[in-house]
Amino acid sequence: MAVETLGGLTPGQYVGGAGLIAAYGQAQAQAAAGIQQQTGYLLQARNTLAVAEVNSQYSQQYATIQAGRTLKKAEIEALNYKVAGNLLLKNMRASNASIRARAAASGVVVGEGSFQGVQNENVQNTMFDVGVTDLNALVARVMGFEDATAMIQSTQTQNTINLFSAKQQAGQYDQAGSASRKTGGLMATQTMIKGGFDAYKIISNEKLAKT
Repeated sequence: MAVETLGGLTPGQYVGGAGLIAAYGQAQAQAAAGIQQQTGYLLQARNTLAVAEVNSQYSQQYATIQAGRTLKKAEIEALNYKVAGNLLLKNMRASNASIRARAAASGVVVGEGSFQGVQNENVQNTMFDVGVTDLNALVARVMGFEDATAMIQSTQTQNTINLFSAKQQAGQYDQAGSASRKTGGLMATQTMIKGGFDAYKIISNEKLAKT
């Protein structure tokens, strides 16, 4: 029994070839889908790192500005303590001058007696208060420096943690992208194998039918 041919091909060869071509197209689509999905993951990885780096830069700039303001505030506070100390000394000098003037007007020797005792006590009390203001000025500077330093260090530490986390997440996206491409390639290979097997089975069945 003669078998009709289509363009030199038997019906079985034609159907098997068409199925193989369809399988090839499907395999290419599966591979392309894997590549496309990998590209999406790679973009997500890049965006994750970019956002983390930008946030790190802005937070570092903000911390630097805030640290500068903290130092300036501490310096102003220390200066105010210095001004207060100078005012104490000025008042002490004015008070002692007044004491000496009253003593001289009363005919009393300035360096002796109760007038001298009052002066001595005035000087002692004033110098104690001046010492306190100087200490407060020093404390203000030291605390301001410590606060500014802690602010910078804390921001740097947090930025390091955030960048590390972003790199980990980007790595996960990279792995997912590689897996997607690999999966697409495996699916494409399986599709081609199945298409070839189906074509072979159709052609083989046709040959068996002719015998």
